[in-house]
Amino acid sequence: MLKVILLVIYFAVLVGIGLYCRKHATDVDGFVLGGRSVGPWLTAFAYGTSYFSAVVFVGYAGQFGWRFGIAATWAGIGNAIIGSLMAWAVLGRRTRIMSQHLDSATMPQFFGKRFGSNPLKIGASVIIFIFLIPYTASLYNGLSRLFGMAFNIDYSVCIILMAVLTAIYVIAGGYMATAINDFIQGIIMLVGIVTIIGAVLASKGGFMAALDGLGRITDETVSTTPGIFNSFLGPDPLNLIFVVILTSLGTWGLPQMVQKFYAIKDESAIKKGTIISTVFALVVAGGSYFLGGFGRLFSDQVDVTANGFDSIIPTMLSGLSPMLIALVVILVLSASMSTLSSLVIASSSTLTIDFIKDTFIKDMDEKKQVLYIRALIVVFIAISAVLALIQYKSNVTFIAQLMGISWGALAGAFLAPFMYSLYGKWVSRASCWVCFIFSSVLMVANIFFRSSFPAVMQSPINCGAIAMLAGLVIVPIVSAFTPKPEKTLVDGAFACYDKETTVSQKTALGK
Repeated sequence: MLKVILLVIYFAVLVGIGLYCRKHATDVDGFVLGGRSVGPWLTAFAYGTSYFSAVVFVGYAGQFGWRFGIAATWAGIGNAIIGSLMAWAVLGRRTRIMSQHLDSATMPQFFGKRFGSNPLKIGASVIIFIFLIPYTASLYNGLSRLFGMAFNIDYSVCIILMAVLTAIYVIAGGYMATAINDFIQGIIMLVGIVTIIGAVLASKGGFMAALDGLGRITDETVSTTPGIFNSFLGPDPLNLIFVVILTSLGTWGLPQMVQKFYAIKDESAIKKGTIISTVFALVVAGGSYFLGGFGRLFSDQVDVTANGFDSIIPTMLSGLSPMLIALVVILVLSASMSTLSSLVIASSSTLTIDFIKDTFIKDMDEKKQVLYIRALIVVFIAISAVLALIQYKSNVTFIAQLMGISWGALAGAFLAPFMYSLYGKWVSRASCWVCFIFSSVLMVANIFFRSSFPAVMQSPINCGAIAMLAGLVIVPIVSAFTPKPEKTLVDGAFACYDKETTVSQKTALGK
């Protein structure tokens, strides 16, 4: 009863905020970007909660904690330093300035205006449409075992409930409702992860006892080295590095993550947001992977061969008190719903602004655009829910594989072209196309011809990380041998950085 009451209160707050924020969602800029007036706390929490979902807490934390032991914590540290701190420092200010100067509300729209190419805009929107939908469907997966453990109800009910409630508050309030709800959900995630780590370690005699127990575990199929699972780099440092690259550097090229920078209010918000998002990532991601690192202490209760890696974290939490289990369920719901809301706004706004408008309906006004975005939010949430139900009912592995490669395809396609375009006038249109096609084809080929790939690239995680790194090389090389962009177009885009702004002396000394 306690769990049900807490969930009802939680859902009521989410819907109430969505209805309250309707006044901010009357035009495209307000609905998609909150009027570009979102402060540091809301922006930082929106960034963090979009970053970490049930996929990380249940799936990745369990899988990588089992494979790498306590060294899996490096993935969380990488998420904080590379995925948050460096992402804000490198992309934050320049993204906000140039996206407003070009009047772009989405990443494809940015490419279209930055390079004066409508086909480039459409190509980017198609890639986002193809690869964000499976990723959206994957958000439901981490909830199945937790809801079964806590409520003993069918997973289908959980999927439908989560989809309907997310749709209500996103459709009603747009980005601002999502940002405020992300802040609340972020607080729940922070409190929840710290509390759960403490409870799980206490059940094994405390941190030192748990660490000692982890050091006594051996698995000859992984390594014959004693104490390998509580060592500094774990049993497989090379694959651990690929995990860090994919889950950390990937945020630099994900549309739903970069779009958070579009909405930042001012310079102060960037500085504060950088610190807040870094601390948030360190606690949530670092805490999740740290918790997963102790998974092998529960090996007598977990059958990974039969039930998969997704069963590890739920098994670790099954012995907690009803109050803590309720907190866990709300924590994972918060993580998943915040990411889901961010993804569907990114998907629906991209398809409306970058594909339907100017391609099929050329004279679409603001009200029609918002109406189309709202309608497509329903469509995207429905499709993702159906995919999740199909996978649950029939165990279609193809969908699961497609989910796994979505990060690599999206970030591999967009990271290098987007980042270089913010800093360099030399980036060519052709280099963007080559990067788009290379990463998309590579990750799709990894599904169907995985056994033909080199051993190190047969893992979708490793392949995705390599796609991102390859893009950083492809764009400069292709740009050097292809026609340079039109000078007036580029100079016009970069003129925003030269605009004079008056600041106080605490920011910059006068002459």
